[in-house]
Amino acid sequence: MVVQEELTDDDVNRMFRALADATRRDIVRRTLVAEVSVSQLALAYDMSFAAVQKHVAVLEEAKLVTKEPRGRERMVRGEPERLRQAQRLLDQFEQLWRSRIDRLDALLSEDDK
Repeated sequence: MVVQEELTDDDVNRMFRALADATRRDIVRRTLVAEVSVSQLALAYDMSFAAVQKHVAVLEEAKLVTKEPRGRERMVRGEPERLRQAQRLLDQFEQLWRSRIDRLDALLSEDDK
């Protein structure tokens, strides 16, 4: 049985703050396809190795990626379950919005009668 972790407000804030940056979103995309070393990631961007490390640290803190040592390299892997948690949260908001629109439609339909 899989137990779903309940997201706190701080978790949600960290997750969406991390995803608000285009470079971090790209790092997540790359690491969901394959494990990538921080060194390989640094080659893909026009910024210093230290700057890429900081981006990875923000993503790691938000649990969107994990980083583990492998020899001299630090390998980064995207965490698809964390993105599924974000998607479930957004789905809940969508359901709320849709129910409000449906109620408004029903109310407006009553006025037409």
